[in-house]
This record gives sequence, C-alpha cells and structure tokens, in this order.
Amino acid sequence: MQIGNRFRCYPTPVQQRKLLQWIGCQRFIYNAKVGEDRYYRNFARKSLSHVGKFAPIDQQYSQFKNPELTPWLYEVPSQLLRNGATKWKQAYSRFFSGLGGRPTIQTRHGKQSVWLTNELFSFVPATDPDTGEVTHTLHIGTKKHPIGALAFVAHRGYQPPSSIHLSVHARRWHVSFNYEDGVIAPTEEESAEWLRGFSAPELAAMTLGLDRGVNIPLAGSDGQQFDFSEVQKKRVAKQIKYKKRWQRRQARRVKGSGRWKKAKQRVARYQRYGADVRRDFCHQTSHALVTDTRYKLFVFEALNVKNMTASAKGSIKAPGKNVRQKTGLNRSILASGWVQIKLYTHYKARRAGKLSIEVPAHYSSQECSQCGFTHQDNRLSQAVFVCQRCHHTDNADTNAAKVLVKRGVSLILSDGLVKKSVKRVGITKQRVKEVGAGCSEPAGETQPTLVEIVVNRQGGNTLACVSLKRETPATTLGV
Repeated sequence: MQIGNRFRCYPTPVQQRKLLQWIGCQRFIYNAKVGEDRYYRNFARKSLSHVGKFAPIDQQYSQFKNPELTPWLYEVPSQLLRNGATKWKQAYSRFFSGLGGRPTIQTRHGKQSVWLTNELFSFVPATDPDTGEVTHTLHIGTKKHPIGALAFVAHRGYQPPSSIHLSVHARRWHVSFNYEDGVIAPTEEESAEWLRGFSAPELAAMTLGLDRGVNIPLAGSDGQQFDFSEVQKKRVAKQIKYKKRWQRRQARRVKGSGRWKKAKQRVARYQRYGADVRRDFCHQTSHALVTDTRYKLFVFEALNVKNMTASAKGSIKAPGKNVRQKTGLNRSILASGWVQIKLYTHYKARRAGKLSIEVPAHYSSQECSQCGFTHQDNRLSQAVFVCQRCHHTDNADTNAAKVLVKRGVSLILSDGLVKKSVKRVGITKQRVKEVGAGCSEPAGETQPTLVEIVVNRQGGNTLACVSLKRETPATTLGV
C-alpha cells in the first residue's frame, strides 16, 4: 500500500535562494506549456482549415530556452525543466481521465513546491557505530548544479523514494514523498463482502455513525463528541485577530515594497497556524476512530462541501442575499475540517482492514433513530431532538449519527455499495504504433491516413507535429 511522509527540513539561506530559483524555473516551464496550449487551441478555433486539430500533448520544453531571452534556465539542471513539462503533461492526462480541469497558470503566491526525480537527489545511508541505527542524509543537486546536504527531521521510519517534493509556505520548508511499504490492504469490495457475513444486529453493533456539524465538528452514534480543545480555540482566535490586524497593515502599505512583503509574510504565518491546528485535530480524531477495536464500519453522510461553501455574493445584475451571514457559515464549515476528517479516516480504515462509507444525508437530522418518524419539528434546537411521535429524546447530533448507522447497515446488507472505478494517472511510457511501408496492413480495407500539421515553435530547435488526424480517403464512384 502506498504511504506518504511529510518531514520538516531546514535549508540554509544559500540553499533557500537556490531552491527558490529551482521552484521558479520549474513553474516557468509549466506556465509556458499552459500558454502554448492555449495559443494553439485558440488558433484552431479561429482557423477553419485547422478545426479539430490541436497541438500535441507532449513534454517538449526546448523551445522555451533561449540564451538571450531566458538565460536563467541554463542555471538549473535540465531534469528540473523536464519535470516541469512532465507535470503539465500529467495534469492534462488527469483532464482527459475526468479527474480535473485543464492545466492552469501557477502563481508565485502561497505555497510553492518543486518536484525532484532521483537524478537530482540521493539518500545517503549512515550507520551509528554505537547504536547501529541507520539514518539518511539527503543530498540535493547534481555535479554541475550542487546544493548540498539538506537537513531534515524524520519523525517516523521511511524508505528512500524515487522522487520527492520540496515545498515552502510562510518560510516553512517541508520534504514529502510516498513509497510502497509492502502492506497488503483489502479493497472496499472485499471489506464489504466480509461485513455482509454478519447479521443486521451484529453489523449495527460494530458500526459507528459520524455526523459532522459546525458547533461540534464530529459526533458519534455512541455519544462521543470530537471537538477542538479550549486551548486550541483560544490560540486560533488569537491568531485570527493578529492576521486581520496585519491584513489591514498590508492594505495600507505600498504594494511590492519591503514593508508590504513583511506584512504579507506575517499574514501567511498566522493563517498557517490555523491550518496546522486543523490538520493535527483531524489526524488525531481519525486515529482515535480507526484504532477503536469495537468498530469495523464507519458511516459518514455524503456532503458536497464544495457546493455548501460556495459564495453567495452573486453578480452585479443579481446580487446575493445575506452575504455576510453566508460568508461566516462558509468560514465555520471550512474551519471544522469536514473533508480532512473523512479523507484521513477513509485511508486509515482501509489500511487497518476496516471500511469507511458514505450514505445519503437527506433528513438525517429530522429523522427519529427509534421509530423513523421524520418531521422538521423533531429538532427543537441545535442540540435537542424530541420525536413528535414516540417522544424519544436525545442529542440532535447523536441521533443523526444513529440514523446514519441504520442507513449504512442497510446499504451494506443490500449490496448497494457503489463500486467506483478508480482512475489513476501515472507517468508511463506509451508505445507508438508504427505506420508505414514496413508494417503489414489488412487487405481489402480502406486504411486511414495520417494528416500532419507541422508548426515551427519559436525559439525551438525542432519542428513539432501539432496534430495527427485520421482521414479516410473518399472512394471512387463507378469503379
């Protein structure tokens, strides 16, 4: 099973300047590929003779290197530039697979990262003579473009990977990578098949429903409630106050000046603190859930958080209503870590041989977990639930989590779990089918021909084929 690690690293000031240059050069190649693709697609739409013919989705980047226009590209390893083009190619592969949109321009604001393959780094093992412990030293760079040993702190064991990512955000550097650790985890279908061997009462006893809310981020069907500690809430509120203060200072300063950059870094640092607290809370919560030996099935409500947190500002012609209230609600939802909790629980449960699923969320907060009666008057307040039929009283979040348990058990036993086809996009070498005189072709069939459009990319040293379109020759009438 694939496992990922993210460690803090501490580059020297000289190494930071060099790594920032590497990040900028790789981002330049990526953005240049995005601009080139947009140009050719726009050209194809406006030229009738090129309708349906587009530039190839390749990894060529030499057309962007010019000693006069882009001399800085010669100051970094060529593998670094190749990786930028490869990232763009992989992003386009995700678009073709339906996993995302077309590649877009990457900005130099916010979190920045650079992708390094094994030609640009190495983990050198070192054995402690006293304890026998094996540690690694991370060396970055090549013989022509060296950076040196990069200090990092590994808080857990790991295996040397084939590629790494070096990222920086608010002056904090991290090295992240993933590798195959050899653990064989069951698939969702296999776990669901194993759970279907239990009866409904047995399966309900080993199922934990999890209701996500704004006041209480996560509530379990067994009465557990997971929330940020009072110290965390106090510190996050304090950081938010400081962030707003420095945002106001940044707005009053000249954009691009030294004091403006200082205020921007302060804002990023305070914002990073809240993100770190949420990540820590979600990891600890998901770990506590998965390590509980009583439960084998975790049931979440299917929430489209992206649509729930959409802006209500509207447009000039149709302005939105209650925009400030909706903005506050969106901020509270995002600060609760709904998506992260579900994501962490899902992969940790699969690694532990358990299952995490989603069920429809409609009327789960208004349905009685005892008799099934659904009415909006059942929920008297944010925390109190009283059934109008059977007078069952419970905490509103706990009752909703119990409803999710019933729906999850019914979904598993009825074999209604949707088997999703996993789409994966990797960096692989594709074999191109040869077409020519030396290739055999079926007799008696009209073979399509390849029509090529050759475009001279400015600044390049080769001619690139823009498109390969199959056209079938017209048959001659009367023959």
